[in-house]
Amino acid sequence: MTKSNSPTADALSQQGLDLLTAADPAAAAQCFRAAIDADPAHVEAHHGLVRALRDAGRLEQSIAAALALTALTPADPLAHTALSISLQHAGHIPQAEAASTRARILEWKMQLQSPPTDSTQDLDPKP
Repeated sequence: MTKSNSPTADALSQQGLDLLTAADPAAAAQCFRAAIDADPAHVEAHHGLVRALRDAGRLEQSIAAALALTALTPADPLAHTALSISLQHAGHIPQAEAASTRARILEWKMQLQSPPTDSTQDLDPKP
């Protein structure tokens, strides 16, 4: 994920997180939107907006925010997972399952691209 260099977006996003913690998702959504306005590439604010809208019961808006997040970060499994959760909450089960599958596939691709761990070394007999 890309970390923003904008202190304004960071501060607004942190305020949104604080409001989510305080169980005020509607106000949190406003902060996350302001953070996104300040820095449209602020991935954490997008994630926060999806969650805040979902917690506020604005499920279709949460889905729209999650779709925007997947467009911003198409290779991010967490973005597709967020979309899946919002779709599931809204009762769009087949679409939620498709988004979940996409997230799993992206995770597998990431694992395949990672260098192998040396955990098998312990299994090899010593000469």
